[in-house]
Amino acid sequence: MVSQVFLLSNMLSFMEQPAQITIDEPISVPKNYQHVLALAFAVKEINENPNILSNISLGFRILNSYYTARMTYKATLSLLSTEQRFVPNFKCVNQNNLIAFIGGCLSEVSANMAIISAIHKTPQMVPNEAHQYTGLVRLLQHFKWTWIGLWAVEDDRGDRFLKTMVPILSPNGICYAYIVRIPKWNYVDEMIDFALQHLGTYAMVFEENPTVFIVYGEPPSFQVHHYLRSIIFNNSAAENVHFDENGELVAGFDITNWVMFPNGSVVRVKIGRLEPRALPGKELTIPVDQIVWHPHFNQVLPLSVCNDNCYPGYSRKKKEGEKFCCYDCAPCPEGMISGQKDMDACVKCPEDQYPNKDQTRCIAKVPSYLSYKEDLGIILATLTIAFSLITVLVLGIFIKHRETPIVKANNRTLTYILLISLLFCFLSSFLFIGKPGKVICLLRQTAFGAIFSVALSSILAKTIMVVMAFMATKPGSTIRKWVGRRLTNSIILSCSFLQVDICTLWLSTFPPFPDTDMHSVNEEIILECNEGSTTMFYLVLGYMGFLAIISLVVAFLARKLPDSFNEAKFITFSMLVFCSVWLSFVPTYLSTKGRYMVAVEIFSILSSSFGLLACIFSPKCYVILLRPELNSREQLVRKIK
Repeated sequence: MVSQVFLLSNMLSFMEQPAQITIDEPISVPKNYQHVLALAFAVKEINENPNILSNISLGFRILNSYYTARMTYKATLSLLSTEQRFVPNFKCVNQNNLIAFIGGCLSEVSANMAIISAIHKTPQMVPNEAHQYTGLVRLLQHFKWTWIGLWAVEDDRGDRFLKTMVPILSPNGICYAYIVRIPKWNYVDEMIDFALQHLGTYAMVFEENPTVFIVYGEPPSFQVHHYLRSIIFNNSAAENVHFDENGELVAGFDITNWVMFPNGSVVRVKIGRLEPRALPGKELTIPVDQIVWHPHFNQVLPLSVCNDNCYPGYSRKKKEGEKFCCYDCAPCPEGMISGQKDMDACVKCPEDQYPNKDQTRCIAKVPSYLSYKEDLGIILATLTIAFSLITVLVLGIFIKHRETPIVKANNRTLTYILLISLLFCFLSSFLFIGKPGKVICLLRQTAFGAIFSVALSSILAKTIMVVMAFMATKPGSTIRKWVGRRLTNSIILSCSFLQVDICTLWLSTFPPFPDTDMHSVNEEIILECNEGSTTMFYLVLGYMGFLAIISLVVAFLARKLPDSFNEAKFITFSMLVFCSVWLSFVPTYLSTKGRYMVAVEIFSILSSSFGLLACIFSPKCYVILLRPELNSREQLVRKIK
């Protein structure tokens, strides 16, 4: 049942002016002629192909309903009658049995046909409306049309459309700006009058700014004869034709977009073929050779959204009281990114990455440690070498002039031990430069603590020996027997071994190990030595501080005692420098991160060690090298007196 023409008719009600159009004049519908040709071609293909319906020949009759109920009923009854004679309900021949109805093109025609076909239990074949809904949602998703307007005819079919369509929009990320119910028009002038009367209302509707509208007019329903379900074949266009498990034809829709330009011209754009039963997420392809471009239009499809997109670096923020398609755009918080448009929330970068300036992507963090290749590492390494050479030079001077009174008066053995320990203090700085490894991490703090303890123990022994020597000079003193190498060795060994015991306990319980710090510096992965136990680390520093304070107190008390070259004064000053450096080290160390934290410790090691070297040995080197006349026994005895 397909109409090549339709007739305009008018039901006179005497309540309004009659329609100003010609009545009962046929108007041609050439588009429907394609349906006639398609049916004739399909039947011919089926009859000539034994693989489709073997031993069955199909025929067809095509009648015109003229889009009116009266002519639809008459045409349907004609199909149920003998050909060429209008005798409903009687069949005079056994051939040309009616198998099924196809049609009509409008749901009203289909409904009128169904009244008669249902009585005779003759199946009626029309497309499945559900496929159109699925395909429509896929189309909206593909082109990101999320803000649409719904127009539906004001009848039971429009109600059914809205009841089916509206619930599936939101789960698929689509919002409707409004729903407009439009009356069913029978006459052209009636349509125009309605549009003029409601122009103001629809102008307000368009202010909601959707550029895509879904207009529902005549949706049909679908049934398939049972024996078609098992048919699978390829047509002459090499397309696979088959039916699904529900007996429904697996087919698609050709999509055509009508684009209107500002100058009023309209261009038809062939987009492609939409497969409505495609899996969710399958994108619609648009063959380039099928797109018709307008010379003055550089975009084929319009954008239909509630508001502008949230670009990378921003995330969507819901507007209170509005639908989820309408949102504000909020910048990503610090440390988070959004790499796509319209992201619901910003995300954190992995631990080994950080956001770029625009917060649109993550950048790999660069491994960071104090290296010999960077300026800071070169400077510290140069200072370490320079101070080590100075220490070796001083040691050489004292060895060369070991028989001079000033060297003998200051206990040569303690002097050599102190200079060698200071040399190793300087060299221990190299353990802090370079990429941290397992062995390096084990040696860094423990070697530094042990070596410094030897140096401080030597200074403490020197100071105690000054006091003991003065007390031993008093008549009848019994302390003289304690003054000697045995006492100095005992002081150095006992004080040093206590620090070694602390370090051994540290290594055996919570040893340091190589670690990475992903969070302290935004753009870097800090390669560091984890101390294992912060308590043990500060215990090592605390013990060194204890030795330094004891040495400072003893030296301060002995500063005015008669002494060979008054060494206690220089030790007092050196201990003040040492304590000042390490007291400022703790807050500075805790307030820095990465390579700078390591540099702070190296600087503290170098400055405190050089303070000891300069304060204690520079006066002696000055006398030995520049004032040799003062380096005599007579001068030393005179100083004591």
